[in-house]
Amino acid sequence: MSEQTQHDARACDGALARAFGFLGKRWNGILLATLANGPAGFSDLRRSVAGISDSVLSDRLGELARAGLVTRTVHPGPPVAVVYELTGSGRALAPALAELTTWARENLPAQECAREGERQEA
Repeated sequence: MSEQTQHDARACDGALARAFGFLGKRWNGILLATLANGPAGFSDLRRSVAGISDSVLSDRLGELARAGLVTRTVHPGPPVAVVYELTGSGRALAPALAELTTWARENLPAQECAREGERQEA
């Protein structure tokens, strides 16, 4: 009997658990979805993602780059410009993130989102 045949359908799928563990980490999914709209600089991302601190933004972008989902390109100045952009693997997530966004708009009450935003800013 193959390993796949013995798989318990109720058991947690390891790949899905890893995906949600990574994407569910605060800000990772939001940053990926923001970068799905095109390359952005650090300041652009900070303005686009309300409530994120500079240090956390820097940490998350580094984490996304180490995971191979985002590239960091330094353009010599003056002034020096750093641009973040999705890799092919990062772009492959864009449709799934768009579907999650649509699902959230249709199924999560707006007041829940508002309260979450208030907690993030606090």
